[in-house]
Amino acid sequence: MATPLHQRKRYLLMTFNQEMGCLYSAVPSNNKSATRTMRLSIIEATDLAVRTLTRHGMREHIARMVADHLVDAALAGHEFSSLARLPTLVELIRNRPAAGEIRIEHETQCSAAIDGGDNIAYAVSVIAIDKAIELCHKSGIAVVTANNTWFSGRLAYYVERAARQGFIGLHAIHGTARTAPFGGTEPLMGTNPYAIAFPSKDDPIVIDMAMSAMTHGGANLAKAKGVPLPPGLAIDKNGSPTTDPAAALAGAFLTWGGHRGYALSVAVQLLGLLAGNEVVVKDNSKFGLFFLVIDPAMLISTEDFKSRVSELRALVAGNRPGRGVEKVRVPGDSSLRKRNGAAAVSHPIMLDDKIYTRVCELLQ
Repeated sequence: MATPLHQRKRYLLMTFNQEMGCLYSAVPSNNKSATRTMRLSIIEATDLAVRTLTRHGMREHIARMVADHLVDAALAGHEFSSLARLPTLVELIRNRPAAGEIRIEHETQCSAAIDGGDNIAYAVSVIAIDKAIELCHKSGIAVVTANNTWFSGRLAYYVERAARQGFIGLHAIHGTARTAPFGGTEPLMGTNPYAIAFPSKDDPIVIDMAMSAMTHGGANLAKAKGVPLPPGLAIDKNGSPTTDPAAALAGAFLTWGGHRGYALSVAVQLLGLLAGNEVVVKDNSKFGLFFLVIDPAMLISTEDFKSRVSELRALVAGNRPGRGVEKVRVPGDSSLRKRNGAAAVSHPIMLDDKIYTRVCELLQ
């Protein structure tokens, strides 16, 4: 009996290129112009990221920290923050001098200032949030900053580490100027992401957002795929609206949330200045990282607080949906569900064929 057409369209074609060390799993799309999507296991994806980064000069222990982050982003369903970032990261590290050591410049019972040694912020941020958690265990609250670092990933990745230990974690980054101030046409603000995570009886509630209308990773992903941006997110270097990702990267992103989002972006940028970095970051260096970790037990029983967080989650999720809305969503829960679901799949990491091919080329 012949296989039904709709099943044949979803076959997996496996090829292994021994020269590049690349595993291909092609899934034809449902449209007439079938595209290929690579499927990798967690081990394969991690190895691919580590080999790519170390091939271009990143130290292995730093590369593994970056790889863990990229793979987690893929599992959580954030394609633009996952292995799709490898070509951009390679481009950034190729011409950089060798990074130094990450060191603590100043420390008190409840604070620390870190010199990132010009290492990528993926690694510096892990060390910074872990230092904040360590200090919070001792003092109940901790503020940590880091400078002399560049280019970070999903902020949720860091604050969730604190929430998993029963703390509230807050993180903000002031980075490369890519966003025009509200009403302006020139890049002056960073994308200025902000994240906060709260512990609960089950998974933490994690809120993570950029203060720009779109992210740098999203623009780069669209450029790599050769697809346009949605309208209303960016302007070109002349200040005209654009859907061309290359023109947006050469111009500026717009602020998220109009004048209110812009005001929050200013606040994030000012928090980043506590790290001692420049008022406007003009290139991919000298980011300002800010971390705040709070032990709820300083103010309320931790278990009581967790119960209340879980109660609010249930109330939000159970709220009557509006017309055309299937279910009211709790911030961050979609990422948690995708990550948990990916654990049951043998090859859960999906990567666009164009990007995968580019990554394999970087290994030659």
